[in-house]
Amino acid sequence: MTLTIVGSQLGDEGKGALVDRWGGDADVVVRYQGGDNAGHTVVEGGAEYKLSLVPSGAVRGTVGILGNGCVVNPETLFTEIDDLRERGLDPDVRVARRAHVIMPYHRVLDGIEEEVKADDDAGDAVGTTGRGIGPTYEDKAGRRGVRIADLLDPAVLREKLEYVVPQKRALVEDVYGLDLDDKQEAAFDVDALHETYAAIGERLADEGMTVNCSDYLHRRREAGDEILFEGAQGTHIDVDHGNYPFVTSSNPTAGGAAVGSGVGVTTVGDGEVVGIVKAYLSRVGEGPLPTELDGDADEETLADEIREKGGEFGTVTGRPRRIGWLDLPMLRHAARVSGFTGVAVNHVDVLAGLDELKVCTGYELDGEELDTVPTTTERWERCEPVFAELDTWEEFDSAAVAEEGYDALPAAAREYLEFVADEIDTPIYAVGVGPDREETVELTNPLDE
Repeated sequence: MTLTIVGSQLGDEGKGALVDRWGGDADVVVRYQGGDNAGHTVVEGGAEYKLSLVPSGAVRGTVGILGNGCVVNPETLFTEIDDLRERGLDPDVRVARRAHVIMPYHRVLDGIEEEVKADDDAGDAVGTTGRGIGPTYEDKAGRRGVRIADLLDPAVLREKLEYVVPQKRALVEDVYGLDLDDKQEAAFDVDALHETYAAIGERLADEGMTVNCSDYLHRRREAGDEILFEGAQGTHIDVDHGNYPFVTSSNPTAGGAAVGSGVGVTTVGDGEVVGIVKAYLSRVGEGPLPTELDGDADEETLADEIREKGGEFGTVTGRPRRIGWLDLPMLRHAARVSGFTGVAVNHVDVLAGLDELKVCTGYELDGEELDTVPTTTERWERCEPVFAELDTWEEFDSAAVAEEGYDALPAAAREYLEFVADEIDTPIYAVGVGPDREETVELTNPLDE
């Protein structure tokens, strides 16, 4: 049995809580794409764990794997593992030898390229986290990347660094016309990089952390183990299916689970694929957000209320997220491209006590009615949302609702959920009514056979 967890919106849907909850029933949890720009917060027993790279299942003692589709910053990886150990946990984290390594020069270039785009009227500043994700994926596609396996062989590592580092220096100095400062200089020093990353390779080897991901997962499945695939970010920042160019550099959609881990598409397709939905909408960074609450003072006040109640600040960056009403055209697109078998709707408690509640059911564009997201960002940002107004519901005791079950939710909240399920023709598997793993109303456990 496999379960693939996919963000259905723009990231920050609360995937970590569901991965943590259902990960306890899995034997292996696999992150199949992304890097340490993908923050997720897991709350257990009142304790909060902020992770940006380690798979969420690590909090439950499940084996966690960073698949070949990930880009890995070893410094972040070791820091998170060491922090979890200091808090009394014993995370078992493996890294695919085919995964690519985020090098210091990638982070420098990320910042430079974003600044150049912001200063160029013809450019599109994406609002990246500056963690080097995009430049690392560029090197992967350009066949000049450094992979985890390379860190295990000092001679191969030096050969690769001697090839790529002069190119990166030339890019900064000759293409962008910039001089490296003292801090940046170290990111382009072959000897210093080799010493640091060869030592990282030694730690990875000493702790037995690297695996042939495809073979490892095949053997675990042959042994009857259940595997959960964890996507980072969300559908609408997928490099192929999101609102390009305001996207990440990988595929958070369910198809990425096969490519980014080395299992067959039939393995993923034969299991459950659950889309995680935030009951409203949030976004970090640039790009269209048709339902954004950014109009008059009343809308901005409402956005601030939702932001504060929902803790809508980036796990990695701390940036305040933009807030909007739930967008059903986005959910229809997400359900289609990943083939959702069910959805989990989080943050239902955040909407409690509001004076008004809207849902976007479609768009109007140039006199045409649309029920899904256009293929280009230019068309999407010109879309006018069509709203349905729904009844609001009162504040409720999240712990009591989680204990008593779905029927304990206010009637208007159940109507809201059932409206969403009908509109995207997908059943609801779970409802998040609070940040803690236990504050989840579970209707279906997708790992139960």
